[in-house]
Amino acid sequence: MPKILIVDDEADLRKLLTDYFEINGYSVMTAKDSGEALRKVEQQPDLVLLDINMPEQNGLQLCEKIRDFVSCPIIFLTARIEDADKIAGFRAGGDDYILKPFSIRELGARVEAHLRREQRIQTKSSVRFNDDLVIDYTARELYYRDKRIPLAKKEFDIIELLSTHPGMVFGKERMYENIWGLDDQGDSSVIAEHIRRIRSKLKEYGCDNRIETVWGVGYKWPSS
Repeated sequence: MPKILIVDDEADLRKLLTDYFEINGYSVMTAKDSGEALRKVEQQPDLVLLDINMPEQNGLQLCEKIRDFVSCPIIFLTARIEDADKIAGFRAGGDDYILKPFSIRELGARVEAHLRREQRIQTKSSVRFNDDLVIDYTARELYYRDKRIPLAKKEFDIIELLSTHPGMVFGKERMYENIWGLDDQGDSSVIAEHIRRIRSKLKEYGCDNRIETVWGVGYKWPSS
């Protein structure tokens, strides 16, 4: 069942599109703004329908932010018709345009065509967005404001463990068992040194500390 993410600040349009695509066998997620869209994008949609004219961060800005990490087709929904707007959309990473008001059957046909093409070339990655911090789990890379933060293998393992369980507190011993393995010999105090190194690298690149210390217990990744 193909998964579609619909990003539009118009509630009526979101409902109309949701009803249409669900009736036609799609799994549908919706978002009313860019912040919600970033959270939904982590669920790896097969295609994104993206409104350009949204409050706060518009569709072009959102597309630029996610395109390096999201490979699925992105179709803009817009009332703009100027060539300059279309060029800006394609440069931002969009794959297609459909102008409002549109025929919902034409939109459905375009979505179907893009998904057919994508089946031949699709390469998915697992990504999490935390404001300007991006964690690419597939490539095992960390980015802050489009700059890659170099991490050692175990450092990324720690970030992966904590960030995929936001809000959950891990003690040092439990983290050591998860990352080094139950049979590995070593001192769990090495966790503290790895955390110190991670925090130092985040600070070096201007990123706030994302690993919280729960005194007397362990560490956690913030839940929001």
